[in-house]
Amino acid sequence: MTAVETEVKFRVHDLMRLEALLASNGFHQVTPRTFEHNTLFDTPDRALRARQSILRVRRYGDRWVVTHKALPPNGNSASERHKHRIETETEVEDGEAIATIFTSLGYQPAFTYQKWRTEYADATGHCVIDETPIGLFAELEGPSEWIDRTAATLGLNPSDLMTLSYGRLFDQWRAESGSSAQNLTFEEIPSDKI
Repeated sequence: MTAVETEVKFRVHDLMRLEALLASNGFHQVTPRTFEHNTLFDTPDRALRARQSILRVRRYGDRWVVTHKALPPNGNSASERHKHRIETETEVEDGEAIATIFTSLGYQPAFTYQKWRTEYADATGHCVIDETPIGLFAELEGPSEWIDRTAATLGLNPSDLMTLSYGRLFDQWRAESGSSAQNLTFEEIPSDKI
């Protein structure tokens, strides 16, 4: 399935407060807290990253999903409030076999990131809460107007909202912390290191 994904991220400072706000504003839990392991594949010269594209194999609980994300034809300028990506994804039976196929075609694992994800939804969009090795984040995904309205309802200021990927957030964290971690995983970044 191909769609245009529109989203923002924000740092979560009070998880209980956020969950209470979601419940009082008509959100219901779609997926309970579930472990997610993501591997991004790229060429040795990182050609996909240079084009702001990703090729990802995700294991989410017992499900495997393969995703390609790319900029829309008109791009996504840094001044935009929301991140827009063309997202093509499909569920597969064996993600490890897909990873082997990608490697055979010249792609290699370039970056791995993990999180514990809890998904909520209302009638229009989704709010996911991600527990990552570098902190707690949430994403709002849906139409732009819904994102802005929901962010305001949750008490967020426009300056709280980010369009960065987890890879870019990891790069920022490494620069600030001086960490030598190569991947955003719980093994490489124990909770006492954040």
